[in-house]
Amino acid sequence: MRAGVPIRFSPSRLCIIGNGGLTGSTTPAARRDFSATASTWTTWGFIGLGRMGYPMARNLRAKIPESDNLIIHDQNRELSQKFKEEVGIAAAGAGAKGKANAIEVSDSPRELAEKSEIIISVLPGPPHVKSVFGHILNPRLSPISETISAETDRLFIDCSTIDPTSSTEIANAVHSSSSGRFVDAPMSGGVVGARASTLTFMLGCPTHNGNGDGKLAARVTPILQLMGSKVVHMGTSGMGLAGKLANNYLLAISNIATAEAMNLGLGLGLDPVQLADLINGSSGQCWSSKINNPIKGISPGAPAERDFEGGFSVGLMKKDLGLAMKAAREHGVELELARRAEDVYEDVEEEERGKDFSVVYRWLEGRSTGGSRSRKGW
Repeated sequence: MRAGVPIRFSPSRLCIIGNGGLTGSTTPAARRDFSATASTWTTWGFIGLGRMGYPMARNLRAKIPESDNLIIHDQNRELSQKFKEEVGIAAAGAGAKGKANAIEVSDSPRELAEKSEIIISVLPGPPHVKSVFGHILNPRLSPISETISAETDRLFIDCSTIDPTSSTEIANAVHSSSSGRFVDAPMSGGVVGARASTLTFMLGCPTHNGNGDGKLAARVTPILQLMGSKVVHMGTSGMGLAGKLANNYLLAISNIATAEAMNLGLGLGLDPVQLADLINGSSGQCWSSKINNPIKGISPGAPAERDFEGGFSVGLMKKDLGLAMKAAREHGVELELARRAEDVYEDVEEEERGKDFSVVYRWLEGRSTGGSRSRKGW
């Protein structure tokens, strides 16, 4: 790493590697305010097309001006090509600024960052984010134009769920190298919310006064609203992630509690639909009971409707729980239920790897002496 860039992580071999080809113009786009006319345009970069990133990038492409260009990057070449075919036209030969729905595939995050004004990343965990930004920042990025400062105008929005300490280190590296501005903006709402563009984003902005950078937050908020319905400014760098870890700790516990409550009610002879209706109209209601209920036939579109496929995986839930536990230890905070919840998710992942984390219900059901009781007639 070049001198003067105090980045404390090592840019080891890139974890998210694209195999597509870069096409189109390499001319940097001028910064466009969202109230500006269509005569100006923006080049967007999106890194990570996983279960959350794919629908988020789709919604972004659908809502930005047609003249804007979107550059994508993911390890999976087939996935990148699928996105380009499904969401927009190939960018090859579409260099004219008025060409609609232009999408390019980048070979690397570095190339993507060099060409983009706004870069959004949605990556699995801390090692991936550190590796990607290690490569982006080494060597130092040049400004996106001769007249605009990179420190002011290139914008990195990381929506990954990592630990606040690592995110703050990356933010410091971006800012100290004058490569742009970095904010942490993890989201809540799951795959269902990503598809419906109803995500809630928790925003952390760098600050010098302890209260967050209001001007930067004002710039980032309408960008996030292209992919979600609510943006909560939590404070300075890392505070968005602090909010996300607190929220996902609660989610980890409430998901298990919902599965146990449904399993208990069915074991006592209740109809699952009536039980869910009762819970969701009473004090026990929560996201897991109402939006992501683990029993088929209750929450339309929930992973339970398709054998727990395509949701927020058990492994990711376990990862987020581990990050919350790590942060709690670092700050001397007691989490009484965390260890037992971690044991549950470890056991569930062994049997249901890759499934949505609401599959905890099926795991509990299999351990109950009454057997399968999800529908009437058991």
